Amino acid sequence: MSDTNEAFSRLVRIMDELRVQCPWDRKQTIGTLRTLTIEETYELADAITEGDWKGIREELGDLLLHIVFYSRIGREQGQFTLDEVINGICDKLISRHPHIYGTTAQEGLVEVKNEEDVKRNWEQLKLREGKKSVLGGVPVSLPATIKATRLQEKAGKVGFEWDETAQVWDKVREEMEELQEAVALGDTGKIEDEFGDLAFSLVNYARFLHIDAENALERTNRKFIHRFTRMEEEARIQGRSLADMSLQEMDDLWNGIKAQDAAGTAGPTAQVGAMQPAEAGMKQQKQSD
Repeated sequence: MSDTNEAFSRLVRIMDELRVQCPWDRKQTIGTLRTLTIEETYELADAITEGDWKGIREELGDLLLHIVFYSRIGREQGQFTLDEVINGICDKLISRHPHIYGTTAQEGLVEVKNEEDVKRNWEQLKLREGKKSVLGGVPVSLPATIKATRLQEKAGKVGFEWDETAQVWDKVREEMEELQEAVALGDTGKIEDEFGDLAFSLVNYARFLHIDAENALERTNRKFIHRFTRMEEEARIQGRSLADMSLQEMDDLWNGIKAQDAAGTAGPTAQVGAMQPAEAGMKQQKQSD
């Protein structure tokens, strides 16, 4: 613990020095840092997806710097201090884990059987703290697929949830039919609405299958990039470009690469779309919102 305290104090000290001595650091505001923080968050997400532990360590450091930076600016503006930030999250974690920190003499030790009980209690405690809606903790700017998952998870914690996976699939099929009807009518606005409904239902179906829709789609994105770039390479080997090929010729190339991937003969990049189980299990269940 002493080493951690020393390392953290060193970071705070360096931040204080840079804020005074560096022209770039002096110029920054919470507004100018915002987009940089988002970029750093995505860089961390990339490192996690790749299973790059060295990269994860580095990106965590970058994000930690941003937290210290915001806290320094908050102190300058008379809004909050770094100590208040740290103690605030400590207090929140203690208050929202009564099954760990509750005492019989006070509110009583809450009993939980599994992680679902923990998440359900978490949402109920947030409402008691003054949250107006169960959905209130979902950031507006989240990517749509992640946001859909979070909205569905939170609604499910208060019982607004299907009972069986088959019911969710029936809903997917219903939304598919409604989309096809909208396409037949040629109503662009209706088509977009129904497509959104279908996508939302598929995200919900993914939850019931215990997979993360965002991770699943990203795996497919990476698989497509891998196979398409392999197609380009194969075309160059033949002295051609994809633009000069017919759709059938490109489809033949695609199927050949797909078969190589399935047989595990496509080289080290064949599994570019794969994620390790621990990575695929990330569900954005951020318990600090």
